[in-house]
Amino acid sequence: MLSEQKKLPITSRLFEAYLACPTKCYLQFKGEVGAGSDYTAWAAKRAESYCRNGMQELTAAHPLELGSGSLEAGRWKNASWHFALDQIVQAQDWEASLKVVQRIPPEGTNSSAQFVPIRFVPDNKLSNSDKMVAAFEALVLAKSMGVKVGVAKIVHGERWSVFTVKANMLSSAIQKAVSQVAALLSASSQPDLILNRHCTECEFQDHCRKIATEKDDLSLLSSMSEKECQKLKAKGIFTVTQLSYTFRPRRRAKKQTDKSEKYLHSLKALAIRENKIHVVGSTELKIQGTPVYLDVEGLPDRDFYYLIGMRIGSGQSVIQHSLWANETDDEKRIWNDFLGILAGVENPILIHYGSYETTFFTRMLARHGVPPEYSSMPAVFERAINLVSVIYAKVYYPTYSNSLKDIARYLDFKWSDTEASGLTSIVWRHQWEETRSGDPLRKLTIYNAEDCAALERVTDTVCALCELKTNSATGGGHDFVDIDSIKREKLYRFGRNDFALPALEQINKAGYWDYQRSRIFIRTDKRVKTAVQKSVKCKHFPIRINQTIELLERPSCCPKCGCQKAEHHGWLTKTIEDLKFSKSGIKSWVVRYRFLEYICYSCHSTFYAADRPWQRSRIGSNLRSYIIYSLIELRIPQMSLFGIKAPLISAVMAPL
Repeated sequence: MLSEQKKLPITSRLFEAYLACPTKCYLQFKGEVGAGSDYTAWAAKRAESYCRNGMQELTAAHPLELGSGSLEAGRWKNASWHFALDQIVQAQDWEASLKVVQRIPPEGTNSSAQFVPIRFVPDNKLSNSDKMVAAFEALVLAKSMGVKVGVAKIVHGERWSVFTVKANMLSSAIQKAVSQVAALLSASSQPDLILNRHCTECEFQDHCRKIATEKDDLSLLSSMSEKECQKLKAKGIFTVTQLSYTFRPRRRAKKQTDKSEKYLHSLKALAIRENKIHVVGSTELKIQGTPVYLDVEGLPDRDFYYLIGMRIGSGQSVIQHSLWANETDDEKRIWNDFLGILAGVENPILIHYGSYETTFFTRMLARHGVPPEYSSMPAVFERAINLVSVIYAKVYYPTYSNSLKDIARYLDFKWSDTEASGLTSIVWRHQWEETRSGDPLRKLTIYNAEDCAALERVTDTVCALCELKTNSATGGGHDFVDIDSIKREKLYRFGRNDFALPALEQINKAGYWDYQRSRIFIRTDKRVKTAVQKSVKCKHFPIRINQTIELLERPSCCPKCGCQKAEHHGWLTKTIEDLKFSKSGIKSWVVRYRFLEYICYSCHSTFYAADRPWQRSRIGSNLRSYIIYSLIELRIPQMSLFGIKAPLISAVMAPL
């Protein structure tokens, strides 16, 4: 394994892939090539172009300060260059591909030059993964050249902003992650497949999802975290179908009627297994006014909203508005247009899906405010309906996620472009900015309008569920189940059980036959009675204490070190089983001794008084004498005297 790790070190690319997903790291290590998507191809091309442009700007600004050759330990002390390009550095099993290395000359005679790796990231907002990879490259450079590299720089965004990462602050986290990567790559099998949020922008998305679907893996449920998946797998639940059988309808207490419902993954799995919508509790959605279905498109890394889609009304009298912004300066214009259209609607009720539009309201009000003629608009935003909050934990659709795309597709809604998604819209927007052609603009406008139409379809279905909860089907023909109507099964009841698997019924029959053999046939068959009696263990009854004696004698010194200073450390007990001889006969006599334990001031050892009225065993002297007399003088066999109590024999025969 060590030789393989030297041939294939942990590179920056593998480290970055591991931070996103262990499965992606393993597949890249094995040389697998993913099918990819429009977004993954665009993201890779964009990152490469941004890095190339950054290096060109640096070369043009510092043409005489560029170094050549490779960076090696011992060759940098007398170097005169300020920037080195396209360097690959290795240290043990670590490898980093550095686009730019900056050398900062020493300020004094006693100081040394500093080396700073520079990384290029096209996004305006940096993620934790970007910072971890930059710190990883800094640590590899430090190990390779034998110098102290304290920081790394990240050039990012449209304005070529510079962010400084303190590598020393992240060194422990990087060491831990690298050890996990090494263990992952040295394993003989692929790691457990777990779908996560990175899957939507990963080139192995189709590959992993196909495997997860074949296995019916728990990670298909997007609302379930990795930690929750591991807990269920520890209980022996590995598939969505298995999870569905764990759901048990429960009656809510009166104290909890005002509290929000708890999201149940088992109920989501049950809805998928039965392919029916399941409704919990009382779901209310009353639209008293003109519905305005809203969908906003934007660029998250810029906080720029460029398209506002509005679908006003329902049925045949629907009006669709698409407000487009060419530049950031046009954002205020489309916001004012949006307010003007909304003011012309009679009693508008904004309906949106998710928190993205909620954040849009907050930011637009803070940036651009509301003109005086639209002073009633803030009240409209306050009573806006987020459909996710209505559906969450109350309506369970037979889909692996609660995204608008999955639910609308279940309700037979289709997008004109099957590959359309939020990530694809980002690609189309950047393509439009580069070419200013009408095709990306047309795709975005159609996609936004279809999202509004899909939102209307889902809203109508939820309203139908609220109105037709007592019926067996919604207006759209999709079956739904009211959880309150499901029969509550009691686990501990008399009667015949319905098992999910035929094998469990056979196991139950075998267990019931064992019960009959040990409890019922015992009265009719003597041979069975004898066999059962041999298998029954002896019952241990609590010992009755006849006398309790307290010993308060204090030892003179510590038996270990001889120190005379000691203090109380607590009480100890010793129970002695013995016989008591009297004129009328012999009877059992149990004595419990309570005595003080002491702790030495010097050596901290614990001890108690040496003079005590018992031996090492729990058998008293009278009982010991009686047993020895019966065995030797009366010649009574041991088995007749002790029965099957072997521990008692060893206790009697123990040395004093």
